[in-house]
Amino acid sequence: MHSCFFCFVCLVGRNKLLWRYWRKRSRNEAEEPADPKMLLLCPFLPLVLVGGLPTIYPPLQRQVPSECFKVNGADYRGIQNQTSLRNGRPCLYWDQTHQHAYNTEKYPNGELGLGNHNYCRNPDGDVQPWCYVSETEEGVYWKYCDIPTCQMPGYMGCFLDSGNPLALAGSSGTSTKLTVQVCIRFCRKKGYQYAGVEAGYACFCGNESDMRKNRRVSAVECDQVCFGKSSELCGGDGRIGIYDVAVGACEGDDNNTSGVIYSPEFPDDYGAESNCTWNVRPVGCVGVEVHFKIFEIRDRNDRVELRDGHTHRILAQFDGHHKPEGVMILLTDYLLLTFQSDEIFQAQGFALWYHGVKSFTVQGHGLAQNEHLDGLVLSTLADGLTTNHFHNNEPFTPSIGAWMIYATSGAFVLILIITSYLLRKRTCLFIQKKTMPGVLIVNGKKSHCPGNKAWSVAYKHTKVMICSDNHKGVENSSDCSSLCDSYKNLAPTKQSSLKSLISTT
Repeated sequence: MHSCFFCFVCLVGRNKLLWRYWRKRSRNEAEEPADPKMLLLCPFLPLVLVGGLPTIYPPLQRQVPSECFKVNGADYRGIQNQTSLRNGRPCLYWDQTHQHAYNTEKYPNGELGLGNHNYCRNPDGDVQPWCYVSETEEGVYWKYCDIPTCQMPGYMGCFLDSGNPLALAGSSGTSTKLTVQVCIRFCRKKGYQYAGVEAGYACFCGNESDMRKNRRVSAVECDQVCFGKSSELCGGDGRIGIYDVAVGACEGDDNNTSGVIYSPEFPDDYGAESNCTWNVRPVGCVGVEVHFKIFEIRDRNDRVELRDGHTHRILAQFDGHHKPEGVMILLTDYLLLTFQSDEIFQAQGFALWYHGVKSFTVQGHGLAQNEHLDGLVLSTLADGLTTNHFHNNEPFTPSIGAWMIYATSGAFVLILIITSYLLRKRTCLFIQKKTMPGVLIVNGKKSHCPGNKAWSVAYKHTKVMICSDNHKGVENSSDCSSLCDSYKNLAPTKQSSLKSLISTT
């Protein structure tokens, strides 16, 4: 019945979305118009269920705040092809750099983001994206790329720090094992809002008041690797890289319209036996659009769960063997995100980008802000599609296809009712048995069935009857009716079969 109901929604909405999704998933074909005749198979139409509710795949697209979610920009797949937007040097094409370590001859299938293009990339896990350039007189053949859109959310940027005054005036410290997360964790425990790394080994803490007076400089000026992790940058000489301390926290309450949630200890690997919870409640929204921009979890026992915060119903869950794909819309105004890990196989974790949805329409059905939808999940198979977030006040008018399925389903239900009524009116239902001599004992009286005569079992509601078939034609019917009436006092048996009611001689 749930399948039929969502067939109705599909047709009444005039978008055939569920039908097309089923055809695409079951036959692995491109989308094509639905054939109304096939709707007779509606009861057998499979639905993908998440938390007991259907997963629908509408098209959608949304601009994300950054092209990079890793601290070193290793995930950059943008199209900047010069070392900086202003007066930058042009990059060489990756298929023309065979004399160097990274080229399309060595990586012909698009590995590491390389291809027949000259876009900035970070194929070797360096501190930021770079590209090969024409050699200079000094022998330099590559340079870092200053990409404004490649900035990990939570990274505030690279700032000038002259020391007078300090860029961040709170607590500070130094460490020969400094990483970005070591400094963030230090400042978070001290109760500050921001953490700054400088010169590879120094950590400074501060608040919003410090940020107001700081002067931003080019990202490439923060070029000093962290003493504790060579794949991360920790500021530079007189340059400080500043982060929000919420990065890598194990808990959080967020009511912003959009944001990013990182796994604990990010950008370092998450720790053993993590148990973290985040509450996401975008103000004035009916749903939450989510997309895992990073999902690097290897262990099947390390699990991410998305729940409806009102009912705690699981909307989606992922682990090292079941990874998310594409964008999802979770139709709840309160999203509860949890992450748990065991003691083995740690990895970098995840970066979850979310955006509040103020209204959503599946053609012809607008959802108002005050409607609670109990965790319905809508998702896409991939990015690059489109969506509309708007109200549609068009009056409800069922289409021809909808009326057809209404009539078909109504006739089907009517036939079921009539058939059930006729079956209940039948007195005896004969089932031929093997011939054998036997005796039926009812209320202390024996009824013999001689050899070569068949037994037949008759059912009348919950009563059990044994009828002889040695009568023919009309007499057989009247005899059976009489016999059935004589068994009205036979109580329902608690035995597991009819064999216990029959004694053979």
